[in-house]
Amino acid sequence: MAERIEQRLEDRVPELEQLERVGLFTHKEIKAILRKASALEYKIQRRALRKEDFINYIQYEINLLELIKKRRARIGYSFKKEEIEFSILQRVHSLFKRATGKWKDDVQLWLSHVAFCKQWNTKHQLSKVFSSMLAIHPNKPALWIMAAKWEMETRLSSESARHLFLRALRFHPECPKLYQEYFRMELMNAEKQRKEKKEFERAKMDLGEFSYSEEILNGEMARIIYRDAAQKIKGAEFHLAVLSIAKLFDFTQDLQKEILESLQTKFADDPLTWDYMARRELELGPLQSTEHSTKQMKVSEMTQREERCCAVFEEAVGAVPTEDMWKCYITFCLERYNRKTNSAELKQKRLERTLNVFDKAHESSLLPEALYKLWLQLLLEFSLSEKAAEVAEAATKRFSLSVEAWQMRLQVLIQLQSDDVPQCFEEAIKHMKSKGTLPLWTLWVEWSEGTNSKEDTEALYQRSLRATTPAETVTMKEKYLDWTYRNHGYKKVKKVFTSLCENRPFSIDFFKKMIQIEKEQEACKMLHLREYYERALREFGSTDSDLWVDYIKEELSHPQGKPENCGNIHWRAMKILQGDLVEDFVSKHTLLQTGHL
Repeated sequence: MAERIEQRLEDRVPELEQLERVGLFTHKEIKAILRKASALEYKIQRRALRKEDFINYIQYEINLLELIKKRRARIGYSFKKEEIEFSILQRVHSLFKRATGKWKDDVQLWLSHVAFCKQWNTKHQLSKVFSSMLAIHPNKPALWIMAAKWEMETRLSSESARHLFLRALRFHPECPKLYQEYFRMELMNAEKQRKEKKEFERAKMDLGEFSYSEEILNGEMARIIYRDAAQKIKGAEFHLAVLSIAKLFDFTQDLQKEILESLQTKFADDPLTWDYMARRELELGPLQSTEHSTKQMKVSEMTQREERCCAVFEEAVGAVPTEDMWKCYITFCLERYNRKTNSAELKQKRLERTLNVFDKAHESSLLPEALYKLWLQLLLEFSLSEKAAEVAEAATKRFSLSVEAWQMRLQVLIQLQSDDVPQCFEEAIKHMKSKGTLPLWTLWVEWSEGTNSKEDTEALYQRSLRATTPAETVTMKEKYLDWTYRNHGYKKVKKVFTSLCENRPFSIDFFKKMIQIEKEQEACKMLHLREYYERALREFGSTDSDLWVDYIKEELSHPQGKPENCGNIHWRAMKILQGDLVEDFVSKHTLLQTGHL
């Protein structure tokens, strides 16, 4: 091993001598580089190899390359790159090759090598990296796409990109993303060839026997890909994705028409098809002549376009009466409403239209639960309080077992300062029984704190502990403890803490809160702190190393603390903590002893 390391360090000598000779580094710096390289080499020649050692070595070499680059720029020296940078680049490639050979499954390591090749423009090497990576990870479509894009966009090789896509599709014959990117690549290739042909024609150059394929120029390759994919991939989403790609190219009108016809024929009942057809009305027909059109004319034109969209959506919700279809319609209305406009008239029309569509969807019992919240926000924003209360109540009737629906209704009533809040809370808890009611109890006690007497709020806290599941009581105990201290002070909170400790489960924050309260007292007693730490350690001693460290710190820093107890606490921690937490505790305890914690 030592001989191998010596040899590798000797291999560095020529480049280091060049660095010193041309004035990029001093003799002292060269010696420092050699020392660092020696340490890094030893780490990657051990029997038990660690990935971190390779990553650190690679990062060091990259930093060195960056430093050389900066120094070259500073002194204006650009020679001897073959003798200096080239050998460092080769070494980095070699390190990456060893690392990816050892940890083949680490995709991030492969991608780091790809990024390095791109950054330092090593094209030949990158082709090899992609080839090796795809041989190991043929099951990841994103990697095939990345490789094909590089071939097309950087190496300008449509043939290589096509070959990669075809290989990828053998592994993933039904992957929509692969087909989409292959489709895009063929259209980009067609566009590139069309531009080339135009340039040749403009220059009146004789191409001899060479001629451009009309099929490729017209995007026929993309059409073949689309037709092949359409037989394998179901759903309107794919058709819409390739249609949006085709629209980026100005020579694909026929292809767009074919995709659109296929979409309307095969997926007439799909909300996505209707959504596309409706939104298309916004683009059809240019706005009136911009030079002579007034602001009012533009507003009128936009209103007409939006109304045409809505006419299609109205037809859609009649033909496909589903929640998804109404969601598309409402999303469109909200998008238009949220668009900025200086026209108060247009803004008002959009608001009225949106509220009207919400109403219709609700009356059809097809308004998705999540959209009720947006409806309520809109109603409250415009102070339509009565309607908001009515809608919130309707939502809880339709989704009577939804905590979110009850939360929405209660928040509306609280915001409106309604007298029905207590009754609604009771109704919500009755419907939900004890299942997932924590958000309701949290909202109830928070509302009660600002509205009811302290006695009523305390009774509510105690009731919540009986009504929620054991796991949910953990949060309520924390809130109860905090509220008691804020409203009744130290003596009362001690009693409440003792009472709450009678029933598990607890959270670590429950104990930490009580420890914090004790520390805030002028007459803070170590006796009480020990009690709270001991209680906490009974519950969390095996899983929380910080708790032990804090306990030791308390004994060392508190005026009534007993440093002689620390040894016993340390021994108990080592015995009780699980797995890696022992090592974590030891390192923190060492920092504490040296005054660094």
